Amino acid sequence: MFVYEKKLQYPVKITNPNPKYAQIIISQYGGPDGELGASLRYLSQRYSMPFPELKGLLTDIGTEELGHLEMIGAIVYQLTRNLTPDEIKRSGFDTYFVDHTTGVYPTAASGFPWSAAGMQSKGDLIADLTEDMAAEQKARVTYDNILRLVDDPDVREPIKFLREREIVHFQRFGEGLRLATDKMDCKNFYAFNPSFDK
Repeated sequence: MFVYEKKLQYPVKITNPNPKYAQIIISQYGGPDGELGASLRYLSQRYSMPFPELKGLLTDIGTEELGHLEMIGAIVYQLTRNLTPDEIKRSGFDTYFVDHTTGVYPTAASGFPWSAAGMQSKGDLIADLTEDMAAEQKARVTYDNILRLVDDPDVREPIKFLREREIVHFQRFGEGLRLATDKMDCKNFYAFNPSFDK
């Protein structure tokens, strides 16, 4: 069960709408390395984690990623509010607008809609935790790329906060991987038993 606190994890207060920024930031909503995929990946993987500490880690981070999804949605919404038809056409936001008006839709910056094909839940703790570390690094790079393209401090500050959380999650999953390898039965861990002898 989740307890929902009706506030964003970090405040989002964007003064100047900018649909060009919205078109790139939307990738962290529904792109291949975005917050929607992260939250579903971790909340799905927790079921097959054999150790309670790792179930807790995946639940905590998966839940936090839902909060990050909410922040990205708020950023995209605030960047596209009250646009005139001329602003929509001039910014190149018209193709998105035709399909979604200014609704927040899970898509990549490239225009591809979100798909579960971009995430994995393997049921193997080493594979899943390694996947999770890679996912956090890919999300961090996406935030780096956004920061290279955005100069509005109202947008940059929450993006920088989200980027920092990706680094923390990477570190936590690294700790989880070390904990898993310490607790595993060596005969089931490929690093010690590459031929998987029973």
